[in-house]
Amino acid sequence: MYDRGLGLLTGQSDSGAGLRSLFSPADRVGIKVNTIAGRDLTSPPEVTLPFARLFSRIGIPEKNVVIWDRTNRELKAAGYLLNAAGSGVRILGTDTAGAGYGPEPIIHQGIGSRFSAVLTDLVTASVSFAVLKDHGLAGVTAGLKNYFGSIHNPNKYHDQNCDPYVAELFDAPPVRTRHRLTILDALVVQCHRGPSFHARWAETAETLVFGTDPVAVDAVGWRLLERLRKAKGLPTLEEEERPPRYLQTAERMGLGRSAAADIRIVEDEV
Repeated sequence: MYDRGLGLLTGQSDSGAGLRSLFSPADRVGIKVNTIAGRDLTSPPEVTLPFARLFSRIGIPEKNVVIWDRTNRELKAAGYLLNAAGSGVRILGTDTAGAGYGPEPIIHQGIGSRFSAVLTDLVTASVSFAVLKDHGLAGVTAGLKNYFGSIHNPNKYHDQNCDPYVAELFDAPPVRTRHRLTILDALVVQCHRGPSFHARWAETAETLVFGTDPVAVDAVGWRLLERLRKAKGLPTLEEEERPPRYLQTAERMGLGRSAAADIRIVEDEV
């Protein structure tokens, strides 16, 4: 899936060539995962570690690749073995000793937050490796909203369906200057009652979505989620008054394209 997805995304022959078109051997790569929902609704190590190890193909040592999230506790609960300083790919939470959040908030539009030092100090390039989920307030949580896990106060940004905050946070310099790639994990999709795990509404879709346009990836994920909801007899997010309006805001801010007519989708089955 990585060879085909990254190859098709970049027009290259395989994942190594695809990554080489997006990253430099001098990069220190952060792979931001989302472990808040626990083992049942997290991209597991069996999915993320093979991706992380691909960077060695382009000359980035494994020690310069870090899989990370908010806390060590959440990473361990999702099945990750922490590795803050050993050999191989590093795996750590922002609460790791020596990391933490920056001492001063970064003010950007409506955002005033302290950012994880993993993002600001440890890495030069970022991948949002997000699980596709329904969200009771935002409508959809995917690649853009995954960066809520990089700040100390995400609870401040959930009014008005999280709009414009999801877009404004992504536009903040610590995120926008580092983000290179979104991989949307739709292997299992929480199509209702998210973002926590509810087995009744967790649907197997066996899909990964790759994109360099972070808005387009999330828009594709939203439409996939709507198809799954329809198949379950659920109303649309618009009918429930919680569509992901932040996608249109992100487009107006120049972060990417959200309209289906403006997005080219290349599909392959492996």
